[in-house]
Amino acid sequence: MQEASDIFLGWTKGDSGHDFYLRQLRDMKTSVEIEGMSETDLRGYSHLCGWALAHSHARSGNRFAISGYLGQSDRFDRAIANFAVAYADQTERDYKALADAVAAGQIKAIEE
Repeated sequence: MQEASDIFLGWTKGDSGHDFYLRQLRDMKTSVEIEGMSETDLRGYSHLCGWALAHSHARSGNRFAISGYLGQSDRFDRAIANFAVAYADQTERDYKALADAVAAGQIKAIEE
C-alpha cells in the first residue's frame, strides 16, 4: 500500500476513545480456512478484512486532501456502492456463463 515501509502499520480508536498505533511484530503470513465458516463468521471476517484494507488505503495518501476533495456529500459513497453492486452482478453473470460452458462440455473443469 505504501512506497516505503512505515514503522507504524496501523491505527485505531478504542472503545475508551483512546487512539492506538499497531505495529507488526513478526513478518509471518497466514490464511484463514473460510470454507468451514458459518455465514455469521464469514460476514464478520469479511468486515474485518474490509476494515483493514480501508485503513491501509487511508494511510497511503493525505487524508485531509482526500477528505477535502470528496467533500461533505454522499455522492462518492453512492458511486462506490453502485459500482460494487454492478461489479457483483457482472461476477454472477460471468460465473453463470462459466458454469453453463462447463455443463455444455465447452470447458473442462478440474477440481484439485
